[in-house]
Amino acid sequence: MKVLAITQARYGSTRLPAKILKEVNGQPLLEIHLRRILQAKSIDKLKIATTDEEGSKYIVEVANKVGVDYFKGSVDDVLSRFYDTAVPEKPDYVIRLTSDCPLIDPNVIDAVVNYAIEHPEYDYVRTQAASFPDGLDTEVMKFSALEKAYKEATLKSEREHVTAYIWKNGSADGGTIYKTYNFPNPAGEYNANDYRITIDEPEDFQVIKTLIENLGIEKDWKTYIDYLIAHKELYAINSKFANNEGYAKSVANDGVYIKK
Repeated sequence: MKVLAITQARYGSTRLPAKILKEVNGQPLLEIHLRRILQAKSIDKLKIATTDEEGSKYIVEVANKVGVDYFKGSVDDVLSRFYDTAVPEKPDYVIRLTSDCPLIDPNVIDAVVNYAIEHPEYDYVRTQAASFPDGLDTEVMKFSALEKAYKEATLKSEREHVTAYIWKNGSADGGTIYKTYNFPNPAGEYNANDYRITIDEPEDFQVIKTLIENLGIEKDWKTYIDYLIAHKELYAINSKFANNEGYAKSVANDGVYIKK
C-alpha cells in the first residue's frame, strides 16, 4: 500500500503574487507547509506539482531545501499536472493538498487517510467543507479514481480544479460515478467553517503572520482557531472573504451551472 501526497504550488497568483513564498520569521510559507505535511504518519512520499513558469525556480529552491521531489507541468490544466506528478510513483492512494494552506494539520491528514484506507468502498474522501476551517483542505482518492477523472473530465473548471470531476460525480453530492464521503470535523463544538487559515488575500497573510509569530509553527489547528476566537480583531481581518472563489469563477467561465 503506497500513499502519495501531492501539493499544488505555483508562483503566479492574481490576488496575492508569490503568496506561498512570503516569509514569516525568515521561513517561506511554502517551507512551513511542506514541513507540517511531512509530520503526517500516513504518507509514504510527498511531491510538489508545480508549473513551467519562470517563477517556479523559487519553488524548486524550497523543495530542494526541504528534500521534496517535484514535477513541472501545465499552468491551466492542473488535473493533467497533478496526474503526471503521480504516475511515476505508482501509488494506491493519492492525497491532494494545496500550498495556500501553510498551517495544514498533519493530524487531519492522517485522520482522512486512515478513514479512506479503512473504508475501501470509497473512491474519494475529503474534509467536510462545512465543518473544517478553510486552510485544512485534505482530499484522499484512489489512484484509479484520479486516472478516471484525468481521462474523462472535459470542462475547463474540471481541468483547473483537480478533483471537481470526482466530487461532482460522487455519491456524497448526488452523483453515481464515484462512491465518496465528506469527512466531518470530530471537534463538533467548533463552527469551524467561519474561520480562515488559508492564504489567498493580503489580509490572509496578516492573519497567518500573526498566528505564527504568536504561536509558532508546531501547533494543531484547534490552537490556531482558539487564538482567533479569543482575538476577534484578528479574526475580523479576513472573515469577509468567501471560500472557493477560484472555483466559482471557473464554473462561471464554463457557462454551465454546477452544483457545489
